[in-house]
Amino acid sequence: MQIKNLISFVKVAQLGSFHAAAKHLHSSQPAISARINSLENELGVQLFERDASGTRLTTRGQQLLPLAQRMCSLQQDIKKQLHDVLPERGIARIGVSDTLAHLWLTELLTSWQHHLPLMEFEISVDVSTHLHQQLMRHQLDLAFIVGPKQSDELCSEPLIEYPLCWVASPELSTKLSDKGTELDLHTLVEFPLLSFPRNSLPGIQLQHALENAHIEQARVHSFSSITNLLPLAEQGLGIALMPEAAAREALNDGRLCSLHVSPGPAPLPFISCWRKDDERHLAPLLNQIATEIIHFNPTEAE
Repeated sequence: MQIKNLISFVKVAQLGSFHAAAKHLHSSQPAISARINSLENELGVQLFERDASGTRLTTRGQQLLPLAQRMCSLQQDIKKQLHDVLPERGIARIGVSDTLAHLWLTELLTSWQHHLPLMEFEISVDVSTHLHQQLMRHQLDLAFIVGPKQSDELCSEPLIEYPLCWVASPELSTKLSDKGTELDLHTLVEFPLLSFPRNSLPGIQLQHALENAHIEQARVHSFSSITNLLPLAEQGLGIALMPEAAAREALNDGRLCSLHVSPGPAPLPFISCWRKDDERHLAPLLNQIATEIIHFNPTEAE
């Protein structure tokens, strides 16, 4: 007997509605109905009567309710006891977008290992669209990706927002400075543009900006990794669009120069996501640790 079926049964009985129970449990009404049907088939009894006046417990349902409530309460007690005295163990599958991995992966993994020393961590660094797909296919437990959330099957929380900026090598910057103090896309496209993949949010925003400026011919080279994008920009192979935080060290060292381009690019919002049907507290716990690291590090979050 699956505990999630009993939890759904108790919630429908308490709220008197499959729709209300689905909303409360962050699930869908068909999923709740399927759980109740499974429970009824397993017990061989009808638990609810449904008609125009609403949803009511049958006699058998009334008999089951206090027993189901006790089992659900016991499950919560077990979770609390294990969480309090036994650290999480097993494998945590975590997806991290390339930008956040570049900025935070060392700090995140160090802290996760400290808080959960019995866990093993399987880290996937990829573009957000791929990580979202893996999360939807149950291949990841938690993902840190570019927002917004794209599915009602996921829980999500805002993580951090980074401004995007245009940067160029000092040599290219000098050539651009001869064209005026404020630049626009028409000036930039005289040189190759370097950015993230076309299906990423920065890539989509760049394509929209080019279309809005009525620019049909632009050489845009895309890269899935900042590790590749940064040195190419430093070597003057093109003008790069990237998160300012990722370019900060190169900007401070003079290996890159920031360009004032109008209109400026929109900031890049990052979110954390995990599946609603994952009843473990692992993903929210890992997310809480990550949020505290990123939010309370003034150097990187500026």
